[in-house]
Amino acid sequence: MKSAQQEHPIRRSDATRAAILAAARTRFAADGYAKATIRAIAADAKIDPSMVMRYFGSKDGLFAAAAQIDLDLPDLRAADPNTLGELLIRRFLTIWEDNDNTVLLILLRTSITDEAVAARVREIFAAQVLPAVLRVGDPADAPRRAGLIVTQLLGLALCRYILRLPPVTALEPDQIVTDIAPTLRHYLAAT
Repeated sequence: MKSAQQEHPIRRSDATRAAILAAARTRFAADGYAKATIRAIAADAKIDPSMVMRYFGSKDGLFAAAAQIDLDLPDLRAADPNTLGELLIRRFLTIWEDNDNTVLLILLRTSITDEAVAARVREIFAAQVLPAVLRVGDPADAPRRAGLIVTQLLGLALCRYILRLPPVTALEPDQIVTDIAPTLRHYLAAT
């Protein structure tokens, strides 16, 4: 059985790592990837910059850890084909409106101007969105359909959460579902 003294460094290590990630997410969201510095992130976390490097190895390693997100997309195979679009848009709204969306804000705001961030968005697309779409419709056409789905969802995110266009921010989630679900259903079911 481990003593409290043996477990204490692990807890401190986890707390330091969590503080660095929280500071990094805030800094990346505010400054973008290119302008955020290890020194500024360390200052925000109230630690020495060498600790950031110890835990994450590099700014790229820190960004990769800070930008981790599990979209937790629904299993579309098990769903009624008529509800596919609704399931997807409801999950999207939950991700953005019911959770801490800092990682998504970082990715969306900075992916346009920073290739490293754009690469991370492509990784998320390939690892999470494309496999979900492969489960329904023609697998050979899944990359095109998944890409079209992302155009709808990222366009909505840009207008609602970044640009905050009044007609889009004024929409209630149920209205968004009503308006967007048929388009997503079309892309998901297209053969």
